[in-house]
Amino acid sequence: MTDLHRNPAGTILAVRSLDVSLPRNMERSHAVEGVSLDLRQGEILCVVGESGSGKSVTASTVMGLLPPAMRVTGGEILYKGRDLIAMPEAERRQLRGKAISMIFQDPLSALNPLMTIEEQIDEVFVAHGVTNRAERERRVLELITEVGLPDPPLIRKQYPFRLSGGQRQRVMIAIALALDPDILIADEPTTALDVTIQAQILDLIRRLQAKKNTSVMFITHDFGVVADIADRVVVMEKGHVVEEGTADAVLRDPQHPYTRRLIAAVPRLREAENEVKAGETVLEVRGLSKTYRSHAGLFGKVRVVPAVEDVSFTLHRGETLGVVGESGSGKSSMGKVLMKLVEADAGEILLGGRDIRPMGEAEFRQLRPRIQMIFQDPFASLNPRLTIGTSLTVGPVAHGLDRKEAHRRALGLLERVGLGAAAFERYPHEFSGGQRQRVGIARALMFDPQIIVADEAVSALDVSIQAQILQLLAEVQAEKHLAMIFITHDLRVASQICDQVIVMNRGRVVEAGTPMQIFHNPQEAYSRQLMQAIPGSDL
Repeated sequence: MTDLHRNPAGTILAVRSLDVSLPRNMERSHAVEGVSLDLRQGEILCVVGESGSGKSVTASTVMGLLPPAMRVTGGEILYKGRDLIAMPEAERRQLRGKAISMIFQDPLSALNPLMTIEEQIDEVFVAHGVTNRAERERRVLELITEVGLPDPPLIRKQYPFRLSGGQRQRVMIAIALALDPDILIADEPTTALDVTIQAQILDLIRRLQAKKNTSVMFITHDFGVVADIADRVVVMEKGHVVEEGTADAVLRDPQHPYTRRLIAAVPRLREAENEVKAGETVLEVRGLSKTYRSHAGLFGKVRVVPAVEDVSFTLHRGETLGVVGESGSGKSSMGKVLMKLVEADAGEILLGGRDIRPMGEAEFRQLRPRIQMIFQDPFASLNPRLTIGTSLTVGPVAHGLDRKEAHRRALGLLERVGLGAAAFERYPHEFSGGQRQRVGIARALMFDPQIIVADEAVSALDVSIQAQILQLLAEVQAEKHLAMIFITHDLRVASQICDQVIVMNRGRVVEAGTPMQIFHNPQEAYSRQLMQAIPGSDL
């Protein structure tokens, strides 16, 4: 193999026939097998695939950050012609952050909660031998300003928990760009962000990449993001590269069946109204309000935050009501209030004509089976020490259902959600994220409810798994004529499955209507801002 073929002109990073092994007890022997790709100078290369495709493992291998259970068993990673895998660790450590840097998916877990923003950015300079303190302080302030964080002199003294998700991600970008690296690896940096914050982060990465001529490897499962940011695309499936090409070629004329399936699974904005056969009213909410109060220090002022303010709506049997808005808009708080996980301050929640808001737990207990919730993080909502069967049956048995009947119903629902009866004796950690969400759906259905509140139930899932869960919800809803409140920040999903939509901002409903009205002809400035931020809207 010639040097030119191994590292063609314009290529700053060349991955060649990379193999990364998995522990012996896994379903397959390799996380990555025979992977080859090129990252060119000054381009944005998107590496796309579902969970388990090997895209994040490839990125971690480039950074030299593989977990101990995995190891490189073959191949090369050539940075400017030099093999990173064969490089001594001390030398590679000097390149990490300086020549090749990374933005992680979850900034809250990547940032040190005990260090200020200023200290965490400064740490990068110290680790790489920048000894001039005044110069470091100047660069820290410059970076905080460059990534668009508000009030840089104040925010640099803050701790991560005081920042929003989007602000924390900007801090991660500042840290990654501190030493002007040649290569920036961004591993799902916008997955958990609202559409407007996501749009801002993508625009920031584009602008900084163009300004510094940085090469970016952008790891994602969202083809909407690919459409917005990519120059070229590499598609991975089960540890192999199955397709690569320019963004336009891959998006407009995908060649591999897997790529076509991924693109087909991306939800689109609906182009016609649904024919809804809504039944009787099952839930009526009038003037619902919830305010949170917190104290700033022992003798500080009381901070008042109206999470839900004067919200009203009606839900009918068989209908899906979408609740959309950014983080902090009040949509999840409203869901918790409806479930009586949090007590409302004012208003009425009429469930079957009875106001459940003033009810105590003992009185509401008899009505709780009627309204059930599917949580955003099914792993956190499932007890890791209980089998799936126990998690499904313990609630209904506590409400008086016969144990044998609960067992029979659980087995039937596990079959219905596509997991099979064998799942009954298994534990949550033995399932993937999509499978755990199916367990969450089965658990909600165990009570045979009239209403399901789905709080960001598909936001963390790959597009193909997301499509399967949405299809399952639609089928179950049609079979049982359930009413559903679907809380989401993904506007494309809301457009697909909802019959009515309310848009929330700062605790209030700012607009309500059908999906066609909200997504194609929004009347309020805030709604228009949300629609304009939808990634890949021309897909």
